[in-house]
Amino acid sequence: MNVSLTTPVLDLKTLFPFELDNFQHQAIAALEANRSVVVCAPTGSGKTLIGEYAIYRALAWGKRVFYTTPLKALSNQKLRDFRHQFGADKVGLLTGDVSVNREAPILVMTTEIFRNMLYGTPIGEVGTSLTDVETVVLDECHYMNDRQRGTVWEESIIYCPREIQLVALSATVANSDQLTDWIAQVHGPTDLIYSDFRPVPLQFHFCNPKGLFPLLDDSQTKVNPRLKEKKSRPPDKTRRSKDAVPSLAFTLSQLRQRDMLPAIYFIFSRRGCDQAVADLGNLSLVNPEEAAQLQTQIKDFLLRNPDAARFGQVEPLHRGIAAHHAGILPAWKGLVEELFQQGLIKVVYATETLAAGINMPARTTVISSLSKRTDLGHRLLNPSEFLQMAGRAGRRGMDPLGHVVTVQTPFEGAREAAYLATIGADPLVSQFTPSYGMVLNLLQIHTLEEAKELVERSFGQYLANLSLKPQQQAIAQLKAELAHVQAQCEAVDSQLFHQYEKLRERLKEEQRLLKILQHQNQEVHASDLGLALTFAVAGTILSLKGGHVATALPLPAVLVIKAQGSGQFPYLVCLGKDNRWYVVTVGDVVGLHAEFPRLTGVDDLCPPPEMPLKPGQTRQGNDLTAAIARRIPQPPQLEMAPEVKVQLHQVEITQSEVAAHPLHQRSDRPTLLKRQRRIQDLQAELADREQKLNQQSHRHWEEFLCLIDVLKYFECLDGFVPTVLGQATAAIRGDNELWLGLALMSGELDDLDPHHLAAACAALVTEVSRPDSWTHYSLSPAVEAALSNLRNLRRQLFQLQRRYQVVMPIWLEFEMVALVEQWALGVNWVDLCSNTSLDEGDVVRILRRTLDFLSQIPHVPYIPESLRLNAYRAMHLIDRFPVNEVSD
Repeated sequence: MNVSLTTPVLDLKTLFPFELDNFQHQAIAALEANRSVVVCAPTGSGKTLIGEYAIYRALAWGKRVFYTTPLKALSNQKLRDFRHQFGADKVGLLTGDVSVNREAPILVMTTEIFRNMLYGTPIGEVGTSLTDVETVVLDECHYMNDRQRGTVWEESIIYCPREIQLVALSATVANSDQLTDWIAQVHGPTDLIYSDFRPVPLQFHFCNPKGLFPLLDDSQTKVNPRLKEKKSRPPDKTRRSKDAVPSLAFTLSQLRQRDMLPAIYFIFSRRGCDQAVADLGNLSLVNPEEAAQLQTQIKDFLLRNPDAARFGQVEPLHRGIAAHHAGILPAWKGLVEELFQQGLIKVVYATETLAAGINMPARTTVISSLSKRTDLGHRLLNPSEFLQMAGRAGRRGMDPLGHVVTVQTPFEGAREAAYLATIGADPLVSQFTPSYGMVLNLLQIHTLEEAKELVERSFGQYLANLSLKPQQQAIAQLKAELAHVQAQCEAVDSQLFHQYEKLRERLKEEQRLLKILQHQNQEVHASDLGLALTFAVAGTILSLKGGHVATALPLPAVLVIKAQGSGQFPYLVCLGKDNRWYVVTVGDVVGLHAEFPRLTGVDDLCPPPEMPLKPGQTRQGNDLTAAIARRIPQPPQLEMAPEVKVQLHQVEITQSEVAAHPLHQRSDRPTLLKRQRRIQDLQAELADREQKLNQQSHRHWEEFLCLIDVLKYFECLDGFVPTVLGQATAAIRGDNELWLGLALMSGELDDLDPHHLAAACAALVTEVSRPDSWTHYSLSPAVEAALSNLRNLRRQLFQLQRRYQVVMPIWLEFEMVALVEQWALGVNWVDLCSNTSLDEGDVVRILRRTLDFLSQIPHVPYIPESLRLNAYRAMHLIDRFPVNEVSD
């Protein structure tokens, strides 16, 4: 970035006639040093001023600034703010389906639009669309955490030319230093400007049916002791009674009594927000002067937008009460935001989307629940979600304190609230995910090797590399130890080790086979003995050896009596030749010697009375038993089975070969063998760790290659070069660019009339509706036929994505898109919404997504001229209030 010596010097006191905070001075100094910055500070601390300074600086130099935001609503708000601050002629807007003054020096846009601009330019180069751009401001940069859209911020940073200064504005996150270091690596010199200072400090409260209390103790680190629950409450009683939960009206009355209005009251349900407004009845929160102002502004708005009035919304607004959520008409939400900023609305019941950057500071924020339902189930809020909502409390220059009120619920209490209030922010994680559009756009202007280098520059890869450092260090240590042990074994030929190990393994195998044969022989022998012992009588001569007789050699014994056993065979009470009594099982008998006559005198013997008749019991005999024990004959050694003899001989041969091996003769053999085993263990562990490290290190690239395979199947790539179909698909942005490209290039949409094309396009970009959603309208046969003809193509893509584990939606909605067709045919807004169960905000969202897709079609190469013209006509048919967003 080259700055002329005649560059004007900006006077900070003129630009900002108030005292700047220290972190703001630091950020401005970094910008003046031509460095990019990551400004990480609490909500409401004045981060936006840094972006405004970058704008003043660029204007003074005759340069341009792109100001990006995560939301269209926030882009619209910035458009209004910057027009007021810098002049309407200097500010433009790009949000995909809206383009206003796009050559202006200050161009506000969604971050997706900026990323899409970069796709059209070789990475690292300044394309036509970026000419004279000095700085890009990435507002709400912590949106990188967003599961669905976070990848856009990473791509924007990776692809942005190094000559352009980046100003990343983020709420506090736990790893802002890592984010800064990553941007410095992939983009250029970058400074972290961090501040935990909040101009308006937050005070946390807790509301239960008894009233409003401080949430934290005097140290502000633990829960207020007065709020601790009694330990007498059963631990499994996780749900409190309804009486333990304060009502909305009670909570609001507590705020009014303490002069804590205006407030944003967060409720994680559209219906809950609307119901809260209704439950307040005729309560008014404004004085006569405020009521008059409200009446004037609301009347003026409705004169300009007569279709925007809705039952249940207008009348409460006159009383200073409103709801704000995605189901409400965007234009009406804009009115609520403006009136709230003026202090005329005293309480807004809102879903958490209001916390995502919309400038609506309040004296108090109320968080009605500390848990919410998500796609992955019901869970506690994470710290960043909690802090994002809490951060809306406290108006700079108006409130000495911002108040955050958490509310008792059936499931969460003060303990959970105190945890979230004191835990601190979450770290940023990467949501980087390759897409079909990314693959095609990169391969249009880059080689496969260059594409790999770009993919592996992601923040996700950076974090992965950090997390893999211990693994890499472990591998390095293993390699060093392996080299050391191998050096100690160099004196011995590795072939000798190999031969010796093979001999030892063979010996182990021969011994294993011998053991099996012996066991099998014993099992047959034991089975025969069991039957024989059933008929054996006192005085029979036996040989004992087993688990209940601890002898190295078979012990001659005489059977005295049989006792009741636990299984098929009885227990045997025997007198051994060693003059000891034994209680054994049939399994302990290894020989039954019928060749000896029964021993006399045994019938008069009795085992010791204190000896339990259980296997394993043994007692010393007396003088009487000693005389009988001496008469027990010594049986001959049992004859070995022929197959056991052969295998035993084989074992002896192998043992002699092992003994004759040169390595076996060495005195240091145990040490050498231990080292050799360590070498083998190290090599196996190294191979395993390196394989896992490689998988983890190149996860994104593996996903990229899977997408390439899918694209090749559908002939979007010839080798690694995009085909005509691939180039067309590359020009599209959506949840699944391949699906949209295949549908557009299939020919099924070519001859549809404009209103039919609008409905067909809506079907491709609309998420399948909930089962309980309905519309009274029916889809035209022409649209239904075109969509039906796409089903086979969709099935193929679905099957291939499943094979390659690609998780991208393939929308094909038949029911609800009939609304789009009727809107394109001119049905008025009130009639349209009365014929569906969808909220107005949802209908607007479907129409805007359709408009966004239609606006892309004329710029897709190789499509038929008829489709191009019909897309323009369809856009004209549906782009009217309340679908169009921006008015001068």
